[in-house]
Amino acid sequence: MNIKNLLILATSVLFSLGFTSCTSSNAKVNAESTQISTADKKSKKEEATHGGLHVGDTAPDFSLKGTDGKMTSLADYNEAKGFILTFTCNHCPYAVMYEDRLIALHKKMSKLGYPVVAINPNDPKAKPEDSYDNMIVRANEKSFPFAYLFDEGQKVYPQYGATKTPHVFLLDKERKVRYIGSIDDSARDADAVTKKYVEMAIEALEKGENPKPEYTKAIGCSIKKV
Repeated sequence: MNIKNLLILATSVLFSLGFTSCTSSNAKVNAESTQISTADKKSKKEEATHGGLHVGDTAPDFSLKGTDGKMTSLADYNEAKGFILTFTCNHCPYAVMYEDRLIALHKKMSKLGYPVVAINPNDPKAKPEDSYDNMIVRANEKSFPFAYLFDEGQKVYPQYGATKTPHVFLLDKERKVRYIGSIDDSARDADAVTKKYVEMAIEALEKGENPKPEYTKAIGCSIKKV
């Protein structure tokens, strides 16, 4: 084989190797893109099938009895810039794990104008631990600095579309829903939290931006009814 033929053979081999490498790289990129696209579609599908309110909707106001014995509505918060409306309860282990974080969240964010407003949506006939009287006991034990309201007759939570305890609906001053989902990304371990979703959403609102993400999956116990 002469030198010319050797050069042609070497060039062919190099081209073949380069094509294979490029094809492999493109396949990897395409696979990663497919995974991201699939995850994005899954998130959008979950949001689309979520009952009740969606991001962008205007939330209804209410008048519910709190553990202080008074009737409370969102309209009572004249100077609020928004609300961290949280459906939670006494008995659920997830709700209990989030109690201290919810207290800390209220203390931090109420200074910015975003108080926590907690609502117990459970029917005490299904879970006696979640009765109004037991709510008072729990609120006093934990010294809740936020309103803890009883959804008597379970009329409010279906309007919002809450399904878990806890389940957060972040509203702006006009009661427009800006974020729906969980408080953070580590329900079982507060020390393992890497993304504080509610705080991130409020920080975005303060900058005049839309929260990212606007929707996450709520982790908790199902709302109890008879």
